[in-house]
Amino acid sequence: MSADESRPYLSLVLACYNEQETLLQSFATIRRVLEALHQPYELIFVDDCSRDGTRGLLAKIQAAHQDVPIQVLLHEKNQGRGATVSEGFRLARGEYTGYLDVDLEVHPRYIPSLLEALEDGADVATLRRVYIVEWRSLDRFILSRGYSWLVRRVLGTRVLDTETGFKFFRREKLLQLLPQIQDRHWFWDTELMVLAERQGLRMAEIPGAFVRRRDKTSTLHPLRESLRYFRHLLRFRRRLRSPA
Repeated sequence: MSADESRPYLSLVLACYNEQETLLQSFATIRRVLEALHQPYELIFVDDCSRDGTRGLLAKIQAAHQDVPIQVLLHEKNQGRGATVSEGFRLARGEYTGYLDVDLEVHPRYIPSLLEALEDGADVATLRRVYIVEWRSLDRFILSRGYSWLVRRVLGTRVLDTETGFKFFRREKLLQLLPQIQDRHWFWDTELMVLAERQGLRMAEIPGAFVRRRDKTSTLHPLRESLRYFRHLLRFRRRLRSPA
């Protein structure tokens, strides 16, 4: 691994929305993984107008870890997951740029594997979630697998997990994609991956365990989100089929 001295090797974007239950623990875990890379990195926190104590914790993290390059951006109005991650990406300076869900239902231990895939020639490296099936998380498993099947069926993609919250990129390739994405919320991930595939970017999916957390409050509304995603899928398919 090598890095240009004028910029970090890695920029990691962490989008936050009401993360006070897990934020401090997640930050400590992420930092241990990044320090083990022995490469310069930066962390970019983007808070999407949290209503809990997230902002206070971000200030605490930044003040207590002044040896770590940390940027904190605070939204004064909720803008959506896609818009939040995209804004962090635009601030990033790293040779490689990525994001992961800050609740760490997928452990950051997989970061080195994704970076290795990028160094080996991939333009996009993502974590394909492998679910540990439990009765209590059966709903999430069924929704995820059903959505993945539907995306492949409706959009004709070969990507197995478009929605994973664990994606890394060659920065220059990522910046070419961002202006093309229209959705600002959760469908942003699907648009990003399908457009990357259609434009011939080299893609790698690395399997990794998804472990649902029980110590955080879920904001998922399964039926409502499923219907919304289906409408977005049909709309996006029409867009892809329309003449340029």
